[in-house]
Amino acid sequence: MLRVTGEDKMIDGFILSIQFLTRLPIRKPVYFNDKSLSRSILFFPLVGLVIGGMGGIFYYIFQHINENIGSIFALLSMIIVTGGLHLDGLSDTCDGFLSYRERDRVLQIMKDSRIGAFGVMAIVLDILLKYILILSLKGNIPLILALSWSNSRLVTGYLMSTKKVAKNEGIGYMFYKSKPQKYVLIGGMGYVIIVLLAGPVYLLPLLSTFLVGQVMTKITYKKIGGFTGDVYGATIELGEMASLLTFLGVLKWI
Repeated sequence: MLRVTGEDKMIDGFILSIQFLTRLPIRKPVYFNDKSLSRSILFFPLVGLVIGGMGGIFYYIFQHINENIGSIFALLSMIIVTGGLHLDGLSDTCDGFLSYRERDRVLQIMKDSRIGAFGVMAIVLDILLKYILILSLKGNIPLILALSWSNSRLVTGYLMSTKKVAKNEGIGYMFYKSKPQKYVLIGGMGYVIIVLLAGPVYLLPLLSTFLVGQVMTKITYKKIGGFTGDVYGATIELGEMASLLTFLGVLKWI
């Protein structure tokens, strides 16, 4: 059995992961340092399961009215739980990357609190596509949402741990320098076991999400030389879409 101090440290990591990835009102103070940050990445997949699971609950409740209502309330609930944080990252990333400016100017655009045309289009298309995908899915929708939202956060944790950052400041840099590789590995192994228990075919959406992460790595290295918090958020949003799309294809295939 772990000592109380060890348990407290892991709980701090779990709470930090919730505070970083969601807007759930957990007010317990935790030590914000490299060790707690690195431990928090261990729980990224679990937090994804919680977010997607909450969406699944809302879908299950409202789909009895009809599937359109169930799909929109599922999506709305997950946006509210995350506070639209990752949508904001997607918007800023699209505004910056699609401006086709030099690196420093791209970073300035991404930092600007104002939203541009590309950012608006990205948010609208993201929400619309996810709504269509959820509406089109058949089978265990709560499980699919939970796994999809978890897939994207596992992959983002991997990127935070192994890929370069664009600047030596910000939350992305803090995670990177905390050296969380071993916690990503432990969390990833545990999550893969969960997916295998759900069904080996469910590994395919996880693989597609990893592919999105690799594509985003190539693009962000070319554009700004590394990741930022906004690009992590964009990767989460794109990973969710890729996972849902793959689930749609897999379920039709089997």
